[in-house]
Amino acid sequence: MTAPAPASTLPRTAWRLPAVLAGWLLGTALQLQQGALWPWPAYGGTLALALAVGGLAWRLPQWRWLGWLIAALLAWSACGLRASVFLAAALAPQLEGQDLRVTGLVAAMPQERDTSLRLRLQVESALLHGAPVQVPALIDLTWYAQGQHDGELAPPPAVRAGERWRLTVRLKAPHGGRNPHGFDYELWLWEQGVQATGYVRTSARLDALHGPPQRLAATWRYPVEQLRQRVRDAIARTLADPAGDAAPDAARQRAAGVVTALVTGDQRAIDRADWDVFRATGVAHLMSISGLHITLFAWLAAALLDRAWRRSQRLCLAVPAPTAALVGGVLLAAAYALFSGWGVPAQRTVCMLATVALLRLSGRRWPWPQVWLLACAVVLAVDPWALLQPGFWLSFVAVAVLFATDLGAASAYPVGVAGRFYALLREQWVVTLALTPLTLLLFGQVALVGLLANLVAIPWTTLVVTPLALLGVLWAPLWQAAAWCVQALSVLLQWLAAWPWAQVALPMAPLWAGAAAVTGGVLLALRLPWGVRALGLALLLPALWWQPARPQPGQFELLAADVGQGQAVLVRTARHALLYDAGPRYHQDSDAGERVLVPLLRALGERLDLLVLSHRDTDHTGGAAAVLAQQPQARLLGSIEADHALQALRPAEPCLAGQHWNWDGVLFEVLHPPRDAGDGPGARAPKSNATSCVLRIAAAGTSDKTGGAVALLVGDIERAQEQALVDGGAALAADLLLVPHHGSKSSSSAPFLDAVQPRTALVQAGYRNRFGHPAPDVAARYRQRGVLLVQSPPCGAARWVSDAPLAVHCEREATRRYWHHRVPEASLLPQP
Repeated sequence: MTAPAPASTLPRTAWRLPAVLAGWLLGTALQLQQGALWPWPAYGGTLALALAVGGLAWRLPQWRWLGWLIAALLAWSACGLRASVFLAAALAPQLEGQDLRVTGLVAAMPQERDTSLRLRLQVESALLHGAPVQVPALIDLTWYAQGQHDGELAPPPAVRAGERWRLTVRLKAPHGGRNPHGFDYELWLWEQGVQATGYVRTSARLDALHGPPQRLAATWRYPVEQLRQRVRDAIARTLADPAGDAAPDAARQRAAGVVTALVTGDQRAIDRADWDVFRATGVAHLMSISGLHITLFAWLAAALLDRAWRRSQRLCLAVPAPTAALVGGVLLAAAYALFSGWGVPAQRTVCMLATVALLRLSGRRWPWPQVWLLACAVVLAVDPWALLQPGFWLSFVAVAVLFATDLGAASAYPVGVAGRFYALLREQWVVTLALTPLTLLLFGQVALVGLLANLVAIPWTTLVVTPLALLGVLWAPLWQAAAWCVQALSVLLQWLAAWPWAQVALPMAPLWAGAAAVTGGVLLALRLPWGVRALGLALLLPALWWQPARPQPGQFELLAADVGQGQAVLVRTARHALLYDAGPRYHQDSDAGERVLVPLLRALGERLDLLVLSHRDTDHTGGAAAVLAQQPQARLLGSIEADHALQALRPAEPCLAGQHWNWDGVLFEVLHPPRDAGDGPGARAPKSNATSCVLRIAAAGTSDKTGGAVALLVGDIERAQEQALVDGGAALAADLLLVPHHGSKSSSSAPFLDAVQPRTALVQAGYRNRFGHPAPDVAARYRQRGVLLVQSPPCGAARWVSDAPLAVHCEREATRRYWHHRVPEASLLPQP
């Protein structure tokens, strides 16, 4: 055996290519930190400079050490230039909220809900008052069911991918909630290429004015999306009524959703309860078209193609079987990714597989770190914003750890089935050990049963369920077999999810602690001496023991979450927490509790002592069920009726004036509704808004406005209730006021504002909401009194602390990146 070459004989230039690849990654990462883009000529200039210096370095060897810097500048410039070109096609602010007559092609299979239809439209033309206008090329629309004279809702018509439609729509710039540790909806739309969202406008009056929705033609365009829609509908028909049952059971319907997702990539087909189980057991990555699916599909396709190719001597003489298998596996994987919707994770995986395949076909045998860096660089060259997605880090860290720990491991296992089982067990253990800290850093939670669940779910899903589901495209009865397999797996996963401590959530640690924990996890997973591995345990401790800072005793913090058109305010003291309202319900299977508040509370490591629901309106109670399910210890206080559905989840104590308590030196006092509201013979039940729970929160030592700070949370009270509080001599003076009824014209009367005299007023309302909140005259009333009016659309989540009452921390401004929506002042005005 030939001894390895000594280090002194290795080429001195061996470091240059890894340095160039690392430089590309660095340049991309730096560009993604920009809060605002430069003018595009600036990026063009730096790109030209990088190319010029690169050409010079190519001719002058003594300059080649600058390769990493040149690559970084190239990546930075190319990414910035792409972003500038894309942003130049954004929706003009003056077109927001206008009735536009748009003609376009349905670019993706529509997503159906009970009372609405979501579709993606490639715009061909747009008219405003008959004149052509420029709108983004790709827009997302919602088509709502329309009310009829008999009170029933008329669902939207059937829409097929590839059809050309002419619709009247209202558009707005992509705008999502900005909350600490929250999902970046605007980045997600940016990656999808969508630059406007909106809804279809149709009614008898509007149709007479602009014309009704028109299906103009069925075209050949988007054939893959048309095929996906036909397959999705066929799965629904096959599994909804396999034996003529009039009403299929819920388990079968839920299994049908998983099969649909595995074949077509339609993740919305999976029931919300199933997603909860999949997340709790750590197998959610298996139930959507992820990089794991594409990679395993490529491996299976290559293995089958290799075996079939070797049966033909003529084919083997023309092209070697390994080469045919490698190319065929990548091409078939790309076809599967295309059919499943060509999602961003699938695109990344195909790029990575193609890069490795081309490297092997070229005859090069690079060290695995260099191959890994090349795959990363290629993926980021295609999609620079993938660097900000959790899937990118989970995929590439897992691959790197498997590469690093697999050297020499194969020979340690016995041959045959037992050896393969031991190898699978070891690989799953290594990946779990390495990715657990990363999962905590990205999501703030980890499934402790994930190792056991994945040992069963990975082979079962990838080798049994997915092949059956895909083969069902050729023979439909196999979809039923796949559904039975899904149901069997679901029984096991539900049992595991019910275990105590099946899932553990920890507060989100800062980046430095998370990075240290990820390093520690990797050290523990590597085949290193145990003394070095012990260092990994020490690196885990800062993230595992991290606790976010809390207010000092006697002080409190208020966080007004960005929940859209609704209300939700988290109040924290030194050792206690209260949530005032729980935000709106967005649609049947989504609400502010599940989307915003539960992740926020989990990221902060917060255990609620009390949930206060100001009144029963759904823009205040829509997310309460999800919050109560995640916070079983929290008490419920609120102005909701005795037969309200939430009473079955947690008995609610009525909110009445005079209630008060003290947490860590902070005084909480209920000022409204009065105890005798609605009493007396013949008295009419008060309106929902009139029963709003008004909560006064005062820091320690407050006797007047020169003492500790005061916040006043008032729900949706209106002028009559405001006047009653003023006339009753309630202690209304406050530093911060949660604007009544989101800034409606029915509230914020002059006498009430004169009694409160706030320094800061928070308005929780949706961007371009249909109610016009806050009303212009109401906003003017606050500004005339010198009150700082903070609105959630331009601010995002607003944080205010009692020991610094003049400052408001706005999440949107503090974490701004160039793809985030900058709300123009005109967009804060009410909409017609």
